[in-house]
Amino acid sequence: SKAAIARLRAYKPPPFTIWDRLPLSRRAAVLILLFADRRGDLRVVVTMRASTLRSFSGQAAFPGGKADSLEETPFEIARREAWEEIGLPRDDSKIPRPFRIEHLCQLPFSLAKTALAVRPCVAFLHSDDNSGSKASSVEESMIPRLDAKEVAAVFSAPFHNFLSEKDELREGDTIPGKRTDWYKGVWTDFNDTRWKMHNFFVPINNQKVSKPKIRESGQASIAEHLDEEEEEKMRYRVWGMTARMLVDAARVAYDEEPEFDHNRHIGDEDMIETLYNLGRLQEKVPGGPDLTDGDMKAVHAARAAQAAKTAAPKM
Repeated sequence: SKAAIARLRAYKPPPFTIWDRLPLSRRAAVLILLFADRRGDLRVVVTMRASTLRSFSGQAAFPGGKADSLEETPFEIARREAWEEIGLPRDDSKIPRPFRIEHLCQLPFSLAKTALAVRPCVAFLHSDDNSGSKASSVEESMIPRLDAKEVAAVFSAPFHNFLSEKDELREGDTIPGKRTDWYKGVWTDFNDTRWKMHNFFVPINNQKVSKPKIRESGQASIAEHLDEEEEEKMRYRVWGMTARMLVDAARVAYDEEPEFDHNRHIGDEDMIETLYNLGRLQEKVPGGPDLTDGDMKAVHAARAAQAAKTAAPKM
């Protein structure tokens, strides 16, 4: 895991100047929070969104959301949202000792189906106490303190496993079902573009899943809105943009390609830039449409025209 953290720490995303020109309503970021378990293997914190939410209801996701101001950096957005959603202090001085958070890197922007430019921000939750005591363990002491304030559940998943087609088992591990239950993938057409849709089914039988507490204000537990079938199978499904970000983050961290087919590029910055130049990423209207086939056809037409222009012989 030390080598993986070092690679992430050294990673520099390509320049992307469009971010500074995007309207506030098109800016978003998520926090990919890693920690080392008691054996030293990396795990990643994931949430389950309540089925009652308007956007991405019932889906696995990272803590994250939209920018509050044009001055907010992606990491500031991600940390603020992590505080609001799972209770992770946004102020490092308020993180209980011996724990601390290191910002490792930012990955290229991805394009959400809601037409947001989303920056994945990767961070590592350290423990500076190597005594091996339960109180010094991120997995046993810090992670259980996370409070599912605005999500249905907070859980973790083995980070390297997002490069594998089967559950990666260590000595003493038990899983519900078969190892092959871990992954299912299919190529699909999304807005006239070929995408590999990854579906990972994360075992939750060997971990403490954090669910919302009943508040003094009388807030009902939104954990009631978790998928009952997933709860019974003791596996949470991670898919869509979240799954793709996890695959790409693991590719960078471990300098390995996954065992399954996948889209080779990391992020969607070329597509975001083309949409912006076509005027398709102006201020977002509340309740307005997401990306359409027409938007994506315009992207393909613009790319084809640029390719033809580049290939044309100079006179």
